[in-house]
Amino acid sequence: MSIISLMALALGMSMDAFATAIAKGATYQNPSLVRALKAGVLFGAIEGVAPIVGWLLGEAAQGWLSHVDHWLAFVLLGFLAIKFMRDALKGDVQIKGDQQTMAKSGFGLMLITAVATSIDSLVVGVSLAFLEVNIWLAAVLIGLATMIMVTLGLYLGNRLGLRFGRVAMFVGGVVLLMIGTTILVSHLMSAS
Repeated sequence: MSIISLMALALGMSMDAFATAIAKGATYQNPSLVRALKAGVLFGAIEGVAPIVGWLLGEAAQGWLSHVDHWLAFVLLGFLAIKFMRDALKGDVQIKGDQQTMAKSGFGLMLITAVATSIDSLVVGVSLAFLEVNIWLAAVLIGLATMIMVTLGLYLGNRLGLRFGRVAMFVGGVVLLMIGTTILVSHLMSAS
């Protein structure tokens, strides 16, 4: 994968965390930049580790799946893309639970939310195992993009509103679908 594709992937992967951060940021009266940055670092670290774990799992299974790896990458990324777009259209971009409780929540709930939004990065890590990609660079880019987007989302959430989070989630889905399609088409073109 080229650096441009990895950057697009990182941006797409950060959109669910960004949308969640906007929803949470909308509950804050006066969000502090330091608080938003701490949450951004937490989300970014977890989101950056998840693709490495997925990549290790994918590497372990690569021998069994090498003849369908491009299809697997396409299906996994396509599934995530459709989920992102469907959730954005349905309005499922909010954090589950009572908004006042979320606004007063501490580190534990933030950690659970960060892990929940990183599951997609784990799945992407599995797909990356079947491609020629520098997983360390991909993980750093995904973590950095997530850190920046979560910090912005939390800090600006009450100004941006939930609607912008839905748009971001939809765009993230489109980016993932384009990457998955590119992987499939380029493999099929090189095979013929």
